[in-house]
Amino acid sequence: MNTIAVEDGLKIAVLLPCHNQAATIGAAVSGFAAALPGAQIYVFDNNSTDDTAREATRAGARVHREARQGKENVVRRMFADIEADIYVLADGDGTYDPADAPSLVNALITERADMVVGTRFGETGSIGASFVRRTLDRLCRRSIGASFADVFSGYRAFTRRFVKSFPAIPTGFEIEAELSVHAGQLMIPVAEIDLSDAPQPGTASPARMQDALRAMKMLAMLMKETRPAPFYFSFAMLFWIGGLVVAAPAIARWAEAGPATDMSAMAVATGLFVIGFVTAACGLVLDSLGRSRVEQKRILFLTVPALGAQ
Repeated sequence: MNTIAVEDGLKIAVLLPCHNQAATIGAAVSGFAAALPGAQIYVFDNNSTDDTAREATRAGARVHREARQGKENVVRRMFADIEADIYVLADGDGTYDPADAPSLVNALITERADMVVGTRFGETGSIGASFVRRTLDRLCRRSIGASFADVFSGYRAFTRRFVKSFPAIPTGFEIEAELSVHAGQLMIPVAEIDLSDAPQPGTASPARMQDALRAMKMLAMLMKETRPAPFYFSFAMLFWIGGLVVAAPAIARWAEAGPATDMSAMAVATGLFVIGFVTAACGLVLDSLGRSRVEQKRILFLTVPALGAQ
C-alpha cells in the first residue's frame, strides 16, 4: 500500500484506529485531509457494529478491518501493512485536532527525530492524570533514559524506521506506553510539542482510584520489561526477609532447647530462602536476555534508512 507523495517527495500516512466511531470518523478524516494535503488517510475498523467503515469511506479514507480486538492489535497491523516515509497516528473519535498534524510532521523533519509526541497537557489536567504522568515519567527516565511529558498521548508522528522496528509481540502495556518504551530502549531521538487544545490552568479534577491503580500497574509492567533484575530482586528480598522473620525465633529457641525443636519453622525458612535465590537468579537471566533483545531491536532499527536518506 503506497501513500501519495507530498512535499520533498515524502509519503505521509495518517493512521486512525476506530471502533464504533461513526459519529466522529467522517469529520476526523476530512480534518486530516485538509491539514495534510496529499497524505493518505487509513482507517482500520476494529469490529465496529455501527457505520464507522461506511462513514470513513464516504469521507475519502482507505478502510481496512482488523478482527483482533484491541487498539494494540490495530496499531501493529497498521505498522505492518502501511508503507510510508512518515506516519501520523491519531484517534477517530475527535480527541485530537487534525490542525496539529503539520506541526508534528514538521517537528519530525526539522528536529531529525524518529518520534514526535503531541503533549495534551503540561502540568495541567486532572490531579490523578498528573500523578500518573509524573510517576511514569520519573520511572521512564531512570529505567530507560527517556522522559515524556505525556506517556499516554495517542497523537504521534513516526519515521519509517521507527514503525518497521516496532515489536510485533505485545508486552502488556497500553500501546502508547509501548511506543514510549520502544523509543527509550533504543535511545531513539524524540521530540514533543504542545497540542493546541491543551486544557487551561484551573481545570484540574480530583484524583481517582483508577488513576492510582493504572499507575501502579504500569509501573510494575515497566519495571518487569525494562529492568527485570531489580524487579525480581525486590521479590527475592521479600522472600529473604520472610525467611529471616521465620528463622530468627526458631534459631533462638534452638540455641536454648537444642536442635530437636522448631524443625517445621526451619524448613519453612529454608524454603523461603531457596525461593528468594531462584527468583534472583531468574532476574539475572532475564536481564541478560533483555539486553540482547534490545540490541537486536537496535540493529533492526538501524537497517532501515533514516528519513530522507537514499
